[in-house]
Amino acid sequence: MKNLKVHNRFTAQLPADPDETNEIRQVKNTLFSYVNPTKPSNPTLIHASKEVAERVGITKDEILSEEFLNAFSGKEILPETRPYAMCYAGHQFGNWAGQLGDGRAINLTEVEHNNKFFTLQLKGAGKTPYSRTADGLAVLRSSIREYLCAEAMYYLGVPTTRSLSLILSGDQVLRDVLYNGNPAYEKGAIVCRVAPSFIRFGSFEMLTARNELKNLKEFVEYTIKHYFPEIKGEPKEQYVQFFKTVADSTHKMIVDWQRVGFVHGVMNTDNMSIHGLTIDYGPYGWLENYDPNWTPNTTDSQNRRYRFGNQPQVAQWNLYQLANALYPLVNEAEPLEKILESYINDFEADYKEMFLSKLGLFTSTETDGKLSEGLEAVLQLSETDMTIFFRNLSKVIKTDSAENAIEKIQDSFYLPEEITGNILDAWKKWFSIYLQRLNQEELSDKVRSEKMNQINPKYVLRNYMAQLAIDEADKGDYSLINELYLVLQKPYDEQPESEKWFAKRPDWARSKVGCSMLSCSS
Repeated sequence: MKNLKVHNRFTAQLPADPDETNEIRQVKNTLFSYVNPTKPSNPTLIHASKEVAERVGITKDEILSEEFLNAFSGKEILPETRPYAMCYAGHQFGNWAGQLGDGRAINLTEVEHNNKFFTLQLKGAGKTPYSRTADGLAVLRSSIREYLCAEAMYYLGVPTTRSLSLILSGDQVLRDVLYNGNPAYEKGAIVCRVAPSFIRFGSFEMLTARNELKNLKEFVEYTIKHYFPEIKGEPKEQYVQFFKTVADSTHKMIVDWQRVGFVHGVMNTDNMSIHGLTIDYGPYGWLENYDPNWTPNTTDSQNRRYRFGNQPQVAQWNLYQLANALYPLVNEAEPLEKILESYINDFEADYKEMFLSKLGLFTSTETDGKLSEGLEAVLQLSETDMTIFFRNLSKVIKTDSAENAIEKIQDSFYLPEEITGNILDAWKKWFSIYLQRLNQEELSDKVRSEKMNQINPKYVLRNYMAQLAIDEADKGDYSLINELYLVLQKPYDEQPESEKWFAKRPDWARSKVGCSMLSCSS
């Protein structure tokens, strides 16, 4: 890979763990530990993104080379690099968890291409000092979900890490998918993830919790210098502005999650990127029926902390923890508190504008809040598919009656026989108000429909779709991975040849493992 321009800024400029043994332990006064990936026995390339490869300086031809396969499976180390695992802490499900770190992720290096920097990271490449009781490996099942979802999110326009490659390790990995005492061996796999960096909220929490304030100051200044060079001024002003930048990018990311119906499932502070990127795809899911209380995470099934409707509040709570971590550098609560207060106001303003745009409303009136709230209520009267409802809503025209409008969105009902009586009356009432509001818009039906179809996706990576690809891949057939990959690259296009993927969750997927609730090992 002759054009791969390697940099080692992170390891060259930040304190390293002096202990280079790969033993699970508490690691203090450091930001990372050097560690080599576990060599796979017989790696095989399943899929790679040509677009991501070119973005980091790898050609299409090089993707098929043995050098590429060896480097991104962890079999060989790239020249002039030293792989490492990052040390960080975090809050998990609202509770302080202490040291966490890259338990199954190993950063290969940082590269520069076209004046942009990217960190290349292997997920599932083996044990690190932060693996706790685990082996640091990943199975094909979870790797397919991560690989496809990151790319699906990117093409939906949602800030995210990217996927470079999906490689079969050739080794078996023991996993208990539902944590119910029934472990089984599965195929091992490695995903190469790409992002500007993999620095998390928990990276700063760890340093403050351990009172490593010298390292905290050094790390914050390193982060600003290399990733937020637009931030200028006195040091304290820079720290505050850094927090404001992270808060702004976080709220914008969450607005996009809500727009497309994405549920992360495990919004711990160690899974929050300082770049406002969606990171760490575990038990995620897309809303099938519009249920704000839904979470895909079995671990969260009782308290539902990370449910769809609570994601904005959880993000703010996580930002509070980041503010607490940065406080020793600022020594003033007021500027940080103002940013936290403005977060929810900024989110609510952007959310309102986003939700109205999903309805094809691009002006604002005093009654729009009631219209949006009314829709969210009626959507929950009977199981209604979020993606299909909003996509088909673009077919409604200003001259429609409420009855005609309901007919145009009826494919989104999971139980159409329920749309009678009071439920039908509620839909008629809402559509009557909506059509009156629609007629206040100056845009033609055609232009409004086109704009709506660039906001409301037709194709999202429903869990049952990913599971179908996993089932085929377990048999050695990777064609469905590629088919879905191509469909998800154009989520807003009609793609008539892919119409079968514009469909409600099938009945068999309602309770199937991998299609409804998932564990953190999924």
